[in-house]
Amino acid sequence: MARPEYGRNVAISRQISRLHRLLFIVVIVGLSGCDPFTLTALGVGGAAGVQHTLTGIAYRTFSAPLPKVRSAVMTAFDHMGIKVASKEKIENGERFTARASDRDIEIELEAITPKTTRMRSTAKTGLFRDAATATEIILQTERVLGGT
Repeated sequence: MARPEYGRNVAISRQISRLHRLLFIVVIVGLSGCDPFTLTALGVGGAAGVQHTLTGIAYRTFSAPLPKVRSAVMTAFDHMGIKVASKEKIENGERFTARASDRDIEIELEAITPKTTRMRSTAKTGLFRDAATATEIILQTERVLGGT
């Protein structure tokens, strides 16, 4: 004969199991916010090799010298109809600002080595960042470089 408390114990065990799964999901999602610098491309665009910060800034490192990446960025801007507003030298690189529609765009190129360049792309609409546009600029640059 089955004990009456056995069925009750199974029900309690299932509830605890569900609670553990829920807690696990909450912890995993919560811990993803502990990395304030990067999130992989799981969320925005799924672009291979492009990393994103929690604030919508896109990054990509190219195996190409800075002058070649700069030329590719200018070609990508031209292809996308984006007009460069300013260029300036920064430590180890260059910064470009541009405007497209209601978006302020900023690109930073940093020479990591003579043959490696890191690109940072930001597109802002007022207070909000447009990670999709920032990512597309990087993808167009990559296309011009031939996928380096």
